[in-house]
Amino acid sequence: MDPLSGLLDHPRARGAFTLRVVMDPPWSIDVRDEAALTLVVVLRGSGRLVADGRKTEMRPGDVAVVRGPQPYVVEHLDDGTGPEVLPGPLPVAPSHPSLTSAVIGPDQSCTTPDGTDLHLAMAHGTHTWGNTADGTDSLLVATYPGTSEAGRLATETLPRVAHVPAGSGPGTALVDLLVHELTTDQVGQSTVVDRLVDVVLVATVRAWLAAHPDDAPGWLSTAHDPVVHGALRAIHDRPAEPWTVLTLAREVDVSRATFAARFRTQVGSPPMAYLTRWRLTLAADLLTATDRTLASIAADVGYGSAFALSAAFSQQMGTSPSRYRRQHA
Repeated sequence: MDPLSGLLDHPRARGAFTLRVVMDPPWSIDVRDEAALTLVVVLRGSGRLVADGRKTEMRPGDVAVVRGPQPYVVEHLDDGTGPEVLPGPLPVAPSHPSLTSAVIGPDQSCTTPDGTDLHLAMAHGTHTWGNTADGTDSLLVATYPGTSEAGRLATETLPRVAHVPAGSGPGTALVDLLVHELTTDQVGQSTVVDRLVDVVLVATVRAWLAAHPDDAPGWLSTAHDPVVHGALRAIHDRPAEPWTVLTLAREVDVSRATFAARFRTQVGSPPMAYLTRWRLTLAADLLTATDRTLASIAADVGYGSAFALSAAFSQQMGTSPSRYRRQHA
C-alpha cells in the first residue's frame, strides 16, 4: 500500500452529517460545529467560504475541504471577486453579519444569531436544509466530526481550505450519485452515503495534491524516487518488523548511507523518526477503536512489550496510553 492510500484509508465517515443545503440569497451560515473536516460541493449557483480571513469563491462543480475545528463561514456570492486575503488580522466572520441566516454549533445545533432554534424552520425533508425548498444556490455539505491520528497525519498537509475547481476533482457522476442516494430513502442509505462521501473526499485530496506538488510534504512526493517510496511502503505495510536503517536499505537495495540521505531529503525526517511516528499513530488509533490490551497493540506496531510502547507513547503524545484511550473513547 502506498503512503497516501495508507493514510487516506483512515478518515472514515461514520454516520457523517451530510446535507443538501438549498438557499436563496442573501444568506450566510456561521459554522462553529468544531468538526475535524468538512466537505463542501457546489451543486448549483455559487457560494463563498470565509476562513482565517481568506475568501474562496466557489462555482458549480467546485469542491472544497475545510480543516477544523476552527469556525468558518459559508455565504452567498454577491460579487465577482475571486479568492482574496482580507486586510489585517480578522476574526472569522461573515462578510455581511446582518445577513447571517444560521449559526451551526457543536452537535449540529442550528440557531439564529440570537439563539432561536431553526431546525424545524429550515428543514425540507430528511437531508435537505435551507431557507427555501428550491433556492438559487445549492450545496452538498458533509462533516467528519473527528478523524483518527492517521487521518490527522494525512489531512494536516492540507491548507485551511483546499479548493479544487470543477473538472479537476471528483466527477459529476460521483457527486450526482451521492446526491441521489442522499435524497432517496433506501435500505442502507447511511452506509452508502458515508462510503460515497469518503470517495469524494479522497478524490478531492488527491486532486488538490496533484495541483499543488510544491506544497505537498516530502513523503507524498516520493513516487518518483523508488528507493524512498519502497521504504515507505515497507514501513506502512509491515510496521511490526524490527526495522533498522540497514534493513530498510537492504529492502530497497541501496547502501545504508545512500538510503538514509535520500530518505531524510525526501521525507524531511530520519527513517527511524518516521517509523516511530507511524507506529505510535497506529497505536493511538487502535487504543481508541478497539478494546485490545496494550501488550497486544505493542506486538502489532513493533514494540516488544507494553512497557516499551507506553514509554514511547508517553514521550511522543505527552500522555499515557490509558489516559489517551479514556480521553478519546
